[in-house]
Amino acid sequence: MTPDSPRPTSPVIVAARRTPIATAGRGLATLRVEQLAAPVLRTLLTDLRMPPTAVADVVLGNCMGPGGNVARVSALTAGFGPSVPGVTIDRQCGSGLDAVTLAAGQVLAGRGDLYLAGGAESASTAPIRAWRPSTPSGEPRPFERAPFAPPPYADPEMGVAADLVAREAGVTRERQDAYAARSHARAMAAMEAKRFVDELVPVGGLEQDERPRPGLDEWRLARLRTAFVPEADGGTVTAGNSCGVNDGAAAVAVTSERRRAEHGWPGLRLLDWECAGTDPDRPGLGPVTAVRRLLARQGRNLSEVGAIEFVEAFAGQVLACADALHLDPARICADGGALALGHPWGATGAVTLVRLFTRMVREDGPSLGLAAVAVGGGMGIAVLVERVPGEPVLGERVTGAAPVGAR
Repeated sequence: MTPDSPRPTSPVIVAARRTPIATAGRGLATLRVEQLAAPVLRTLLTDLRMPPTAVADVVLGNCMGPGGNVARVSALTAGFGPSVPGVTIDRQCGSGLDAVTLAAGQVLAGRGDLYLAGGAESASTAPIRAWRPSTPSGEPRPFERAPFAPPPYADPEMGVAADLVAREAGVTRERQDAYAARSHARAMAAMEAKRFVDELVPVGGLEQDERPRPGLDEWRLARLRTAFVPEADGGTVTAGNSCGVNDGAAAVAVTSERRRAEHGWPGLRLLDWECAGTDPDRPGLGPVTAVRRLLARQGRNLSEVGAIEFVEAFAGQVLACADALHLDPARICADGGALALGHPWGATGAVTLVRLFTRMVREDGPSLGLAAVAVGGGMGIAVLVERVPGEPVLGERVTGAAPVGAR
């Protein structure tokens, strides 16, 4: 398959939306995970002017929610009716991006023509869990998180792992703070220029992202103490050069090239994707292997990719990946990433594709884009997309500025 001759079942993203991202306990604190996802799902169909009956399935990622099938509950909450199924996946921080690749695989296999896929996370309403007592008379034990890896593998907390990756890669505290400051500055500039407006679905009274901070410079970040490993022991990761704990949802509509062409929709063709397993002790490096494999299979190199979005969980981890890939960090997240916008775990992978859709389709930007995320337990996911311009349908000109129905 070449860019000039896509298959009729080649998967294409033709609409992309997200909620504003809120700090846990603040702007979206009272909304359950399905209440975050449902407005995004409804808006995707409004953008495309398609009925719920056209949806083959809803695929959502979620990490820390109430359990059960969040995607199905979200589809029902969105008013899609009982005929639209849903499936929920958990690949930790890669869940939202992986949900889209699973939907794309279904389209490519000819199983359906329209899938809604992404992720949602409400850290604010996630249930408090406990391990059962080890004896009949014992007390429940606090449950912090599920293991990322079993013995004898290392199972570090993500912050501790980010410190290790940064230290081994020689990424200094100064570089991390500078990168984090730039992420906030870029996000603030994008907000002021209203570059997020067309991708946002206001929900719960919140109309814009909460986390970006004006004037958050390197000097202010340098004053923060290390958060996971003491500075005396080589720690460099702080709350300022790390992502936050956040609430939010993001999703895209994935359709076949055949249906895209019928409607003349502009979009992002999903050229290829890769999920790689790596060292559980250094999960932040997962994107390096995934990106290398993906680009090698496609016969491409990073110099050809005009728009790059990484999930910025930790500045040190992103910089270590950039160094390993010989990638200029200034090319990553042109409008700021998770360091500034926030990281709602199950949703953030999908946020990267929403951002690429805005940069490449709504703004008629670069022809090639890349999204990547590091995953707890030692994995990395990368997706390569190509901009597809809109086409005239029945005499009506469809531009590359937005999908049909978008603001």
